[in-house]
Amino acid sequence: MKLGAFSISRSVKNVQAYKAFYENLGFSVLAGDFEKKYFIMKNENALIGIFQGMFENNILTFNPGWDENGNNTNPFDYIRTIQKKLKAKGTIINPETDEKTTGPASFMITDPDGNVLLFDQYR
Repeated sequence: MKLGAFSISRSVKNVQAYKAFYENLGFSVLAGDFEKKYFIMKNENALIGIFQGMFENNILTFNPGWDENGNNTNPFDYIRTIQKKLKAKGTIINPETDEKTTGPASFMITDPDGNVLLFDQYR
């Protein structure tokens, strides 16, 4: 499966403090919105999302159809195709994406230690 760009999505208490922290480590803002309290930060091929008040715990994130620079990739595996393959292997998906729809969508799975993986397609 082609899962796209990988990042860790950090649930933080103060997005501005974390933005400054990661800038000190050499990261720069790739995308984001201070008003919406999130930033995607990049250092070489490493991506870290910092999100204030959007979710409870840290999440491992895959973005099918995107590379680590936020550029579209082709070909890529559509989110619904990935979901179908995982379901066929017995993976529990919660929440699922509606397989009858098209376009941007997401779904989540949980690994054996309770870590959440988000599969999030933007196109």
